Amino acid sequence: MTTTIDPVATAGLMTREVRDGSRDGVPTKIAVARRTYASDRDDLWDALTSAERLPRWFLPIDGELSVGGRYQFVGQAGGQVERCDAPKSFDITWEFGGQVSWVTVSLSPADDGTTLELVHEAPVDPDFWTQYGPGAVGVGWDLALVGLGLHLATGSDNDAKEFEEWTLSPVGVEFVRLASTGWADAATASGEDADQSRAAGERTLAFYTVPPTAEPEA
Repeated sequence: MTTTIDPVATAGLMTREVRDGSRDGVPTKIAVARRTYASDRDDLWDALTSAERLPRWFLPIDGELSVGGRYQFVGQAGGQVERCDAPKSFDITWEFGGQVSWVTVSLSPADDGTTLELVHEAPVDPDFWTQYGPGAVGVGWDLALVGLGLHLATGSDNDAKEFEEWTLSPVGVEFVRLASTGWADAATASGEDADQSRAAGERTLAFYTVPPTAEPEA
């Protein structure tokens, strides 16, 4: 399925925005991603919230997917479901590596389907932000929402290994480059220094597309 992805067209389906925020007096950075899918809202809601369907395009999930319940994506983040207004929006905490951030997903009707808006808010270490900018989290969501789009368009299950290999292919690297540039541009539009944003985007590109070096055998 990944062979059908046009990196330029697919990267252009996403709009990206960066904002400053605050939670309990702590400064935060907010990454906003929007994409419209040619799907009705109920079907898109089901793809996003069904424990049986999430593994078909994202990751296996354990836990209780109801308000107050805790969830855990296998090998990824976990957290708590804080609010749910089906089929319009939900709020969750996003807990990974000892860090807690917050995600809101909203669905709204569009002329050609349903628009998904994902808002990810996090307290960010200033040095880490300087190094990677919003692309550190934003490109990960770009890739996840590509996977969602493939699933919605075909009704098929995504092959996780195939998708990972695509990310490291020339076409996949081009998509990540465009996504990283898009997040760098969004940071600049929010008032960040343009040169710093571009440099952070290049480091984000390397993070996502340089395969890890295998450790030598003993």
